[in-house]
Amino acid sequence: MTTLADYREERIRKLNELRERGIDPYPAKSFRDTKISDILSHFDEKKGSTVTIAGRITAIRSFGKLAFIKIRDYTGEVQIFMKEDSDSKDSNLLGAKDIKLLDTGDFIEATGLVDKSQTGEISVFSNFVRLLTKSLRPLPGRDGFTNKEERFRRRYVDMNVNVEVRERMVRRSKFWQATREFMLDHGFIEINIPVLEHTTGGADANPFVTHMDALDEDFYLRISHELPLKRLLGGGFEKVFDIGPRFRNEGVDDEHLPEHIAFESYAAYQDYEDGMNLYEEMIKYVAIKTWGTLEFHVGGFDINLDKKWPRIKYADLLKEKYNVDVFHPDREQLKKILIDDFNSSADKNDKSAKKSLEHTLEVASDARLIDAVWKLIRKTSAGPYWLVEEPLALSPLAKTDPENPAVTQRFHPIIAGTEMGNGFSELNDPMDQLNRFKEQQAARDAGDNEAQMLDMDYVEMLEYGMPPACGWGNSERNFWLLEGVSGREGVPFPIIKSKD
Repeated sequence: MTTLADYREERIRKLNELRERGIDPYPAKSFRDTKISDILSHFDEKKGSTVTIAGRITAIRSFGKLAFIKIRDYTGEVQIFMKEDSDSKDSNLLGAKDIKLLDTGDFIEATGLVDKSQTGEISVFSNFVRLLTKSLRPLPGRDGFTNKEERFRRRYVDMNVNVEVRERMVRRSKFWQATREFMLDHGFIEINIPVLEHTTGGADANPFVTHMDALDEDFYLRISHELPLKRLLGGGFEKVFDIGPRFRNEGVDDEHLPEHIAFESYAAYQDYEDGMNLYEEMIKYVAIKTWGTLEFHVGGFDINLDKKWPRIKYADLLKEKYNVDVFHPDREQLKKILIDDFNSSADKNDKSAKKSLEHTLEVASDARLIDAVWKLIRKTSAGPYWLVEEPLALSPLAKTDPENPAVTQRFHPIIAGTEMGNGFSELNDPMDQLNRFKEQQAARDAGDNEAQMLDMDYVEMLEYGMPPACGWGNSERNFWLLEGVSGREGVPFPIIKSKD
């Protein structure tokens, strides 16, 4: 049985033979002047013309003095038609008789005439090719590369074998490009803010910690863009946003990755009503630009974004589903709901999941337990709808509603069982903010590692004055959701345990 080591050894032998012949198997320069898609899409125009193409070999066939090589670049695949001819004056070129020195996976370049073969296949007729990169490992066949861990570990191979993975990354790029286009078209300014922070905040999450040698101080990797962007509002900007990575030291599942790309924006002189109108329009715009549709079937839900999304109150949902009074919570009732749900779930025999639940029940505040119960409702919600009037205890950075101080002007779009964003009328009362930070810090000191930290510098900024504003944030979870894939499938190089 031929092993990978055998293939590699044979390719190294060919590599050495090429070098002995004076051929550089890894030249720096390519002379490509035509993409393969240009030939395929404009054959009538290109027929008879001389082109130079380059790409990776996907197939090699040899019949006597004839050879056929298929190569693929990013844009498409085409055949190179070769026949044995006199030796080239350029010693770096390989003819049909040298095809034994080439393998699938090699990158080559060919200059020749565009035409069709006798079988009608569009081809480039060239008697010689130039090696650009000698591949020492063969790419596996599609059927031989289906193990998920191996696909994640060698994603560069995965993208060659499973081209749809590469196309997914193209859509991911379009997703963020469309987001940026929409915000710029609506008068926002993109400003990149720091990743390293002395005090991290803006979300309920456990941060990563790192050490800066130059200052001999520990820093946190940001868990949110929020507080620095709002400092910009205090600095005189009116509409700002940032797109970039954030880091949350949490578990990995279909909806969460410790490192992921996120977007946040803040607009002065707007409130949450303005925000819901703006960001509903944005989500629809991004969906059309990325997928060309507003209708999706994901996670067992049929979703149609093409309508005006209703607004549903947080307290009403919990009262209707579980008879929970979010303003006067019964802690034992909340615990029982969570325990009953766990016991009926597929995770009930998972020791790690059970331990996590026990820890939550022991240390979580009433507000955290209410949020856990809400998530049971969320995962069965098709949407789209806006979840509004979240309780004050769950929204330490949002303004209270003047008509009901027990709730905040916060809004979430609920689509296909997940929250596809988070926004609110921003709190700009420094004393109110300080008191809420103190409550969060107390919860953190009591063992809630996801509670927010007391950020006195931010409170000081508010004391100088920040205008009323609406803020919004969403992560690439939105992309994963509408793409219909898990988080690890939705990024180019997912986090995975190291292995030699």
